[in-house]
Amino acid sequence: MSMIPSFFGGQRSNTFDPFSLNVWDPFKDFPTQFSKENSAFVNTRIDWKETPEAHVLKADLPGLNKEEVKVEVEDDRVVRISGERKIEKEDKNDTWHRVERSSGKFVRSFRLPENVKMDQIKAAMENGVLTVTVPKVEVKKPDVKAIEISG
Repeated sequence: MSMIPSFFGGQRSNTFDPFSLNVWDPFKDFPTQFSKENSAFVNTRIDWKETPEAHVLKADLPGLNKEEVKVEVEDDRVVRISGERKIEKEDKNDTWHRVERSSGKFVRSFRLPENVKMDQIKAAMENGVLTVTVPKVEVKKPDVKAIEISG
């Protein structure tokens, strides 16, 4: 039995029970930004690391081949990775018990720092992992000249 009557759609919850699974969700009927058709966007995981020589982006894109993925450069220093994971065709004779793999379009953009050579960007796809390598501009060390002190 609920300790507090619900004023929200007849749903009852026990706010004092931390283990109660029947908790009012204020966003339950609220339209979300991520619908089922672009849930792949939410699940696209990308790592970005910086080495002394380059910035390296790695994206897990299982089940996609390189023709289904685009790597683009926009506004000089923005790397944009996009693609689409198509939904599997349904056969009328098949009985689906569970569908957990996501499908749909995804887009991820990353603004890189000024120390990159965007004209030398490279991308490779191997075993469902996209690797984008953006070389860094070599930092020229200043010439240091020792000055003899007289006196």
